[in-house]
Amino acid sequence: MKLKHLLHLAAFGIKTILFKTDNPILGTVILTDDCNLNCKHCAVNNITGVHYSCENILKEMAGMYAEGVRILFFCGGEAFVWRDGDKDLSYLVGKAREMGFYIVNVVTNGTLELNVKDVDIMFVSIDGQREIHNLIRGDTFDTIMKNIDASKGQNICVYMAINRLNFKDIEPLARIARDNGNIKSISFNFHTPYEGTEWLSLSQDEKAECVKQIKGLIKQGYPVFNLYSTLDRFLENRWPRPCRQCIVIENGIRYICGRCSEIPGLCDRCGYLFAVEFSLLFRGNIRVIFEVLRTYLKFV
Repeated sequence: MKLKHLLHLAAFGIKTILFKTDNPILGTVILTDDCNLNCKHCAVNNITGVHYSCENILKEMAGMYAEGVRILFFCGGEAFVWRDGDKDLSYLVGKAREMGFYIVNVVTNGTLELNVKDVDIMFVSIDGQREIHNLIRGDTFDTIMKNIDASKGQNICVYMAINRLNFKDIEPLARIARDNGNIKSISFNFHTPYEGTEWLSLSQDEKAECVKQIKGLIKQGYPVFNLYSTLDRFLENRWPRPCRQCIVIENGIRYICGRCSEIPGLCDRCGYLFAVEFSLLFRGNIRVIFEVLRTYLKFV
């Protein structure tokens, strides 16, 4: 990250904390709900199969930038399957750079070639060791690892959604991430129980055990892209929400923080640790501020 961009983000944070503003800094664009997988925990894939138009996506990106968003995520569905004529994900990433976004990230299931250039972080979803991952996502583990091994020069972060099926694979997957030279970090989220997926939710005791494991990994020096000091706040379900500095746009529809914020009761059961972290950051939590600086400078 360029120094001037870091200073701008720092100034945004100071202004937000001092004046209690709600302006967004992080934006996510949903390109399509089309996906080449059918994962057990996912409730938002393959509902319409529509690939949203490039024209509208670019308008959404430009609108976000004008509002002050400087950290951009592309998501699906599966982001790599998105097409509009001859336009693909690489085209959108290039346009994001032209517009001036500081950080451009992609979230992917990793089953397609990770060939998009100029991405700051490629978040690749892996939900455990081979057996458990394949139980959740189909027979894809080996394909994903092959694509990671072939992706020289990418900043890859393994993205694990912790649920009842895979919570015992936290440390084994962290070891895989640590020991693979093409993987820079691993990030954990907890399952958010959208309708039909409630059975994957963890008990409070299971969540506590997972938090203990993640904190232990951080202490041991594993490349964990989560903030130590926010994990207990998540476990206690004690953090302000929704995080108004984060927005999601899908086909012209805007959500504050995430799509789950629109569903009655679901926000209170949110498992997105990034939301916890950004919410506490922009409330001026000093420890979180220092952890963000240390962690983001290390992994972004």
